Amino acid sequence: MRSVLAIVGPTASGKTSVAVRVAQELGGEIVSADSRQIYRQLDIGTAKPTPDESRLARHHLISIMEPSEAYDAARFAIDAERAVASIISAGAEPILVGGTGFYVRSLFEGLFQGPGRDERVREKLEQRARENGSGILHEELKAVDPDSASRIHPNDALRIVRALEVYILTGSTLTSWQSRRGRKPIYAPVYFGLTMDRERLYARIDCRVDTMVAAGLIDEVRRLFDSAVLLPGLPAADAVGYREILDVLAVGGADFTEAVELIKRNTRRYSKRQMTWFSSIEGVDWLDMGEIGEEEAARLIVTRWREYRTGAN
Repeated sequence: MRSVLAIVGPTASGKTSVAVRVAQELGGEIVSADSRQIYRQLDIGTAKPTPDESRLARHHLISIMEPSEAYDAARFAIDAERAVASIISAGAEPILVGGTGFYVRSLFEGLFQGPGRDERVREKLEQRARENGSGILHEELKAVDPDSASRIHPNDALRIVRALEVYILTGSTLTSWQSRRGRKPIYAPVYFGLTMDRERLYARIDCRVDTMVAAGLIDEVRRLFDSAVLLPGLPAADAVGYREILDVLAVGGADFTEAVELIKRNTRRYSKRQMTWFSSIEGVDWLDMGEIGEEEAARLIVTRWREYRTGAN
């Protein structure tokens, strides 16, 4: 099975910058595993690669969907496989980069053919998690699906809710469904993770949001809203950084101060979920970005990747 270099980690950890450096050194091309960057016209708030970064390294699976179009992990796995294959055929090195854990896992582990979302069931579970904490739901999951509970952190509300949703809808556990995966992966990951202490990461997130606002994030969302390209209820409207501003625009508001603070809070919460997800993956080579810079991180990844490839051969 062909190995693929994968750079993962929470938002604002420096993945894109590091990946571009790695791609330049290895002669590689980047396959984005980001559930927000797939949407066209959502540019500032999704932190897409800058024009300079795009010139330095070719990127795939960015701006491929309209905000009104639904996209999921199953489709990503197919698209990513094709992108990786085309990069290899061109004699380049594919580098998967992103923070959407479900996308990453779908490519490298496959997806089970389980039930779709049920908004009514999910909302009830999510409300209970908000009111009582995810730990209560985790105990319930432990009672019906101890194998899934052992793999899912008690604070990972997203995955707990999904596991319980599957059980409620089908009467079968998530573990049982996962044993029936329909798609067989054809690539194996070699993971490099970027991390840093929470205080430093949160400060970077707050700074990034302020930079986005200064770069015109609110005007971007207003333009998309006024042209009916992005409206509440559309698939892309749930993206952090957009839904908070849309909520203000939808009621005719003009003060976005609270919305900006909500973006910071929600992004911090999202980064925590990302770290919980990626921490559950075995074999990730973690690099502390609080101790080293992006250039040094890229150098280490290139060196270790080459050592891995040499040893594999």
